[in-house]
Amino acid sequence: MFCIVQSNLFRCFKTLERLGDRVTGAAGPFFVGLAVILISAGTICFFDVVMPSLAYPWLGGPICLLIAFNLLVHYYLVVTTNPGFVEDLPRGAGKGFLWATPRNMSKERPLTEGKVWTAKTREVPSLSDMQSLRPEVRSSLSRINQCVGLYNERHFVLAYLCISTFCFCVLGYPQFFDALGLTFKRDPWPHHVPVLMYIIEFILSGVLCFAVGIMLMFHLWTIGHGETSVESQDNEFYSRMAKNRGEAFVNSYDLGISRNLQLFFNLGRGGYPFYTLIFPFRILPYTDGRSWARREGLSRHRGIRMGEELTDEEDL
Repeated sequence: MFCIVQSNLFRCFKTLERLGDRVTGAAGPFFVGLAVILISAGTICFFDVVMPSLAYPWLGGPICLLIAFNLLVHYYLVVTTNPGFVEDLPRGAGKGFLWATPRNMSKERPLTEGKVWTAKTREVPSLSDMQSLRPEVRSSLSRINQCVGLYNERHFVLAYLCISTFCFCVLGYPQFFDALGLTFKRDPWPHHVPVLMYIIEFILSGVLCFAVGIMLMFHLWTIGHGETSVESQDNEFYSRMAKNRGEAFVNSYDLGISRNLQLFFNLGRGGYPFYTLIFPFRILPYTDGRSWARREGLSRHRGIRMGEELTDEEDL
């Protein structure tokens, strides 16, 4: 009885979540436009006010330019990249200077060597097969208004918004005090951007650094444990249920923190080079979204039984 109540409560919350997604999804273009304006204004403020004051501009300048370039390109890729949907065919690598070249697959073992896959075949299905296929679609992040998924979640997670706002706050606080008039300087504001614009952008950077930093740590935690943000809630429920039976819940997707992060960013042997974390290249995920690496010897989670999974109504 308790499990039934928990499952019904979970479904109610999922319904409210979908309603919120529809409302915020309708306002999505306005939020994107506002974000572009604020990011652009913050970048202008940094390079006009903070950049000239750096002690070693020959060293800090290129690093700051690289961080700003990553911030702008990753945000562009998050917004413009199709996240991927169940009915889509698996994608191949695109062409262009933004696409990274994978490491030589013929000379290296794949990242998933020795791991169990949820699907036995790795071949690309035909369109007729796709209509009847019931793949185990999961993502390292739960989709947000269906705009973050398999193909753009990596750009969403990379921490350049947190890094850029942190650098803005750490390097730009003397100018912030000047703008507030707390340093008792009689000279007029010597920069091109207005004082009020810099004050607003500095405060906004501090708020975003704190909020995005917490969200980033949460997502890195879930990725490191081989679960999505929704699965983290499900797995907590499964753990309590298994514990009440004297059993231990084991997430079959959890391959260890190091391997989970490697798979998410598709780095290392059999994947892409590590410089793809420093430069905003596009890469393919390690999976096509229909089969996922599991722990060796596990084809499903340990500690839960058939019929106990928390499943969304549209998946039934």
